[in-house]
Amino acid sequence: MKYTFNLLLILLLFFTSCRKDPQIQAAYDLIERITPGYGKQFCLELIGPENGSDVYEVAGENGKVVLRGNNTVSLATAYNQYLKYHCNAHVSWFGDQLNLPETLPVPVETTHRIINGKYRVYFNYCTLSYTGAWWDWERWQREIDYMAMNSINTPLSVVGLEGVWYNTLLRFGFTDEEARSYLVDPAHFAWQWMPNIESFGGPLPKSWIDSHIALGKQVVNRQLELGMTPIQQGFSGAVPRKMMEKFPEAKIQKQPDWYGFEGICQLDPLDPLFTDLGKAFLEEEQKLYGTYGLYAADPFHESKPPVDTPEYLNAVGSSIHKLMKTFDPDAMWVMQAWSFRKDIASVVPKHDLLVLSLNGALGGEDHFCNHDFVVGNLHNFGGRVNLHGDLPLVSSNQFMKAKQETPNVVGSGLFMESIGQNPVFYELAFEMPVHQDSVKLKEWLDKYVERRYSAPSEAAGKAWELLLAGPYRAGTNGVESSSIICARPAVDVKKSGPNAGFNIPYDPQSLIEAEACLLQDAEQLKGSKPYRFDIVDVQRQIMSNLGQEIHKKAAEAFKKKDKEAFALHSGRFLELLKDVDILLRTRTEFNFDQWLTDARAWGTTDEERNLFEKNASSLVTIWGGQVDVRQFDYSWREWTGLIEGYYLQRWKQFYDMLQGHLDNGTAYREEDAKMDLGRQAFRANEFYDSLADWELAFVDRPGKARTPVTEGDEVTVARRMLDKYKQLSKEYYNVEKTN
Repeated sequence: MKYTFNLLLILLLFFTSCRKDPQIQAAYDLIERITPGYGKQFCLELIGPENGSDVYEVAGENGKVVLRGNNTVSLATAYNQYLKYHCNAHVSWFGDQLNLPETLPVPVETTHRIINGKYRVYFNYCTLSYTGAWWDWERWQREIDYMAMNSINTPLSVVGLEGVWYNTLLRFGFTDEEARSYLVDPAHFAWQWMPNIESFGGPLPKSWIDSHIALGKQVVNRQLELGMTPIQQGFSGAVPRKMMEKFPEAKIQKQPDWYGFEGICQLDPLDPLFTDLGKAFLEEEQKLYGTYGLYAADPFHESKPPVDTPEYLNAVGSSIHKLMKTFDPDAMWVMQAWSFRKDIASVVPKHDLLVLSLNGALGGEDHFCNHDFVVGNLHNFGGRVNLHGDLPLVSSNQFMKAKQETPNVVGSGLFMESIGQNPVFYELAFEMPVHQDSVKLKEWLDKYVERRYSAPSEAAGKAWELLLAGPYRAGTNGVESSSIICARPAVDVKKSGPNAGFNIPYDPQSLIEAEACLLQDAEQLKGSKPYRFDIVDVQRQIMSNLGQEIHKKAAEAFKKKDKEAFALHSGRFLELLKDVDILLRTRTEFNFDQWLTDARAWGTTDEERNLFEKNASSLVTIWGGQVDVRQFDYSWREWTGLIEGYYLQRWKQFYDMLQGHLDNGTAYREEDAKMDLGRQAFRANEFYDSLADWELAFVDRPGKARTPVTEGDEVTVARRMLDKYKQLSKEYYNVEKTN
């Protein structure tokens, strides 16, 4: 009788511990969103932190899977680690592999792990424009769940910031139209918030402001519900140019132009208006979303202060810090490392400033004046689609290595300008905070491949060995190498954007072998959505790489005035672009039409829908639409629809022009073309002047998206393209043909 009573008491205590307080309920809700119907097989428990660090456990008791953590993010991390390492399952940006049994396996042993770093930061301002500009609540909800499952507890959270600015400006005498005219279009918000630009691509419709105040509230509330602390926007003095008219006595200085955009205005942080405007801004932010202690502010970002002396910069630092602390006594100032100025930071008390080292730099000998800082990875620029990423570097555990060098490293972060590419890089980076040491990369990669594809495959394992030795080898982080597909046409093409040139840091033929291995077991693996993404992604890179060699042959033929060879190679190049477009149409992730459709969905009138389509088109093509277009092709994308409708058409116009010179026996002197940022300028010569007019008209033209958004089977199309371009590559890579 006593034994029975004790057993009942133990069971009562056990199930009571599984009761759902708000933190636990939030984790259960997440589980049901990711794996509907499985929540009842888990028991979730809160435990204390370990030496101040977040911690989680995965265990089994009484036939249930037990997840423990000191907060909701820790519980979500435990859930993800359970799925990965007990169920061989995989949650991804590119479709999940959740081939789960009806009854989940109960762990035999308890896994107990610390999650490194007080702060695990996520997002660059640019991420929210290059990737998230058109996200709705469904997409945001998915991303926030994904963040929690991957230990993120400190996301940059500026959705709906336009509403804060709008309300603030109304308080300072701006009309509705003046306030909306100050705000840029949705695709370019990142560069207004940092701040670099104003009054571009609008006026911003009021419907957008209202809808994104509502969306911003949903985003912040869900982040809070899951135990995250959002980084919100602070105030560092960027103001509308019109402020100079409205407040002529204030010390407002116009900044130099920025990449062809008219310069913004900077209100001197020592002017009394700075405090008044900053206080109003923070109050409006609090009214809409609440405020939670972390405020991003980057004074003189990518610009120069009006007075560049230690005394002045000290005063600036004190003024911004005082504004934050007066508004919120618990405020912490969050600053990007590339905005870091020692004379500003040195006057801020320790632990009142958090520096985000986007690229992992340790801040010199004094490590950012010994302020707390987060060591991060800045892996992608502009959303460019290119296989790359230094997996050996990530697996070395950059946080723990940095911690050994300086104790003021307090976290890690992912600061890519865009997501939606190179999933293996992010999967490893997301997981590193739960490891106390380096990771055995080959062992980790084998498990990654098996859970991503839902089944073991020796051939797939071989493919990833080749990929690890190729695009994911050491030294492949940083700015993406150029894409010939997305490059603005030239005989001697310099680069596909204003940054890095052409470089394939591995044998491009190794990707052909890797793709053949991936497709070898297609019948067994094709049920996995992430597998389908990978075979398209690798085949895309094969064809992009080969395109460089094909264009070189076309260029050589033009220089030699060999009409037959020019026609052959230029024709093959254009055909390759058509084929890449067909390949990528099998996926939504590589899809310009999806991007445009998502943008148009936010419009409430045809005028708004057309405006948002123009905004979306501009970002990934000319970047901006000013008279002096300089950043064109910064955000190049190997995307279906964009290739067929834009890149292919540019190349066709260029080859037609060259063919005309061959037919007429006239010379084309590319050497005389004007240069800018290391490549031909937007209006470099007569041809580029004509091309610029066509590009601007493309951006302006509404209704570009075609339907259906996706078309074709990934396996069928990838196999066809591999067969075709494997044969063609032998000619261009000088591979001896064998029977």
